Amino acid sequence: MSTRNVTVLDYGSGNIRSAVRALEHVGANVTLSAKSADVLNADGLLVPGVGAFAAVMQGLKDVDALRMIGRRVAGGRPVMGICVGLQVLFDEGVEHGVRTPGMGEWPGVVERLDADVVPHMGWNTVQPPEGSQLFAGIEDERFYFVHSYGVQKWDFDVTQPAMRAPQVTWAEHGSRFVAAVENGPLTATQFHPEKSGDAGAALLENWLKTLG
Repeated sequence: MSTRNVTVLDYGSGNIRSAVRALEHVGANVTLSAKSADVLNADGLLVPGVGAFAAVMQGLKDVDALRMIGRRVAGGRPVMGICVGLQVLFDEGVEHGVRTPGMGEWPGVVERLDADVVPHMGWNTVQPPEGSQLFAGIEDERFYFVHSYGVQKWDFDVTQPAMRAPQVTWAEHGSRFVAAVENGPLTATQFHPEKSGDAGAALLENWLKTLG
């Protein structure tokens, strides 16, 4: 496989450096940038996310990322979101009673996890669907999570015969929540592959293989 050029979106999110190092570790040529040319022309765009839903959305708006991500997705160019980078792809987030609109790429609401212990912090198994490219060869591995909110219902009622239905991976902490989504050019994980050791590295390698 030839070297893939990946831009890690630089908008002030906390786990940017570890994401860059993890991608470099699996052989990607990584640029840390929010410049339009870097974001739009890369083979893949990685959108990290740490912190509150509303703050991440504001950070994305501040660098015009919503437009750039939308352009990439519309053009079939791969984008991967991590943690809150997954959450903002849904319709809205609800934190402390405040509703914040998300990007609306997928239907669903990000809400506080229905669990006795929150945040959900540490290693957990996931339940990927049959035929997942992202989890190929690592279906039974554990991944590292740090979050208090998640999407606990998936209801994608848009049926387009020409398109493959989104593949949803689930995990459990108190109740089931969305751990990852694979949807054409758009991929996202609630867990942190860059903090998930060998399993996370293998997942990032699997993503790089989808970049063309």
